[in-house]
Amino acid sequence: GMGLSKGRGMAWAKRHLGRGGVVVVMTGDGELQEGQIWESLISAANAGMGEITAIVDHNKLQSDYRVSQTSDLGDLAAKFASFGWHVERCDGHDLDAFATALEACAAHPRRPQVIIADTVKGRGVSFMEHTAMDSDTDMYRFHSGAPDADSYGRGAQELLDHVNRALSRIGAARLSLETVEPTAKSAPGTTKRLIPAYTEALLTRAAKDERIVALDCDLVLDTGLIPFKEQFPDRFVECGIAEMDMVSQAGGMALEGLIPICHSFGCFLSTRPNEQIYNNATERTKVLYVGSLAGLIPAAPGHSHQSLRDISALTSVPSLDIVEPCCPEEVPLLLDYVLGTPGRSGYLRLISVPWPVPFTYPAKRLEAGQGVVLWEGRNAPAVAFVTYGLIMTAEAYLAAEDLAEEGIDALVIACPFLNRIDGSWFADKLKGVRLLCTIDNHYVNGGFGDQLLSALAREGTPLPSRVLRLGIDEVPSSGQPAEVLRHHGLDSASLKDRIRQELKG
Repeated sequence: GMGLSKGRGMAWAKRHLGRGGVVVVMTGDGELQEGQIWESLISAANAGMGEITAIVDHNKLQSDYRVSQTSDLGDLAAKFASFGWHVERCDGHDLDAFATALEACAAHPRRPQVIIADTVKGRGVSFMEHTAMDSDTDMYRFHSGAPDADSYGRGAQELLDHVNRALSRIGAARLSLETVEPTAKSAPGTTKRLIPAYTEALLTRAAKDERIVALDCDLVLDTGLIPFKEQFPDRFVECGIAEMDMVSQAGGMALEGLIPICHSFGCFLSTRPNEQIYNNATERTKVLYVGSLAGLIPAAPGHSHQSLRDISALTSVPSLDIVEPCCPEEVPLLLDYVLGTPGRSGYLRLISVPWPVPFTYPAKRLEAGQGVVLWEGRNAPAVAFVTYGLIMTAEAYLAAEDLAEEGIDALVIACPFLNRIDGSWFADKLKGVRLLCTIDNHYVNGGFGDQLLSALAREGTPLPSRVLRLGIDEVPSSGQPAEVLRHHGLDSASLKDRIRQELKG
């Protein structure tokens, strides 16, 4: 929902600096559910910003469902016109029609213009086009994640055939596909997923407590809510791409005695409705927020989707516990904790991707603010890894294994409580440790490492002689999981090398 506002800022700057030119903003019909869009429409028209041309990709779908099922946009052309914009409409796949629409927009230099481009989602691959969906099918299958191998191969072949037909018409050489094996290899351990574990735990709790209601922001597949929607349809609310509206709805539900659980990606859920989350907390009700796609991985979608500041964004919200499981076995324990703790709300951070888990989880219950010891050497540990979550815990565990082979004893503690820390428990566990290494799947500043050190300071605990806070300290990179972890020094091999260097120093 930010594009039109940024476009308006660019147009204002061009005027202020005496520059000419136009500003073209791409948006989508799902995005039109965001309130900021409509704020910017009004202000751009009031300022007579004819430099701005907005293009709406109007394919009638958001991520999973049809826009009309969630927030019907009605007569979109009439709405834009009522805000003072000049409106053109065309087939978004017809380049001649699109060019004509652009020319028509240029004839209105004193007010902003919008082209509503009617499109088909997945156009170019027959079985991915949303118009190929059965009439009784609600959900579009190909927005979330990557297609399976069969769909990918079939789709690539269709596109290749289309390109080769065009090349043949102009007498050009045909193209062919080349099979390339991925270079990144998985770490050892049994691959596990957190989202299915969360789904199962949620269904169990919801069956016992009719107050539980699930709210979703157009991510029902990614957040694992399809089984909940099927089993409890009258307790499921699809809010569309509107996080602030969802969180405030949840606040109202909580005031009426329900237990609402809000779902979205962590990068959106912790930031866009941050004020609304705070206001809910001040009302002393219970609301649970589930932020999936947490942390650095997956890195392919880029930094807009890498949730690396949610801990710092939410840690000061009163009576809100931020928790994150290190394995599927820890998920139901944490869900029970956040739902069962009187007078407190919770933010459950979930990594969405599968990851190899090299350890056996020993705990049957959790104590607030305390961690779980997963690795302990035979002798007094030289280094203590304190971390959390599926990926960083696994990498720390593997690093400890490798260090043990070199005669360096380590301690690995997974702490699922990210902003409510029992300083006395950690002070006892860290006795005799020479190097304390905290590992954040988050920006270092404001992350779990800062919370742990603050808790130890409040206890008056002497810190180990050396403290190393690891995590993200720059705009995160994008790429395959293994290469991105390595780039940021957070894979097991990099951790091992860094610890060896620190102990030598």
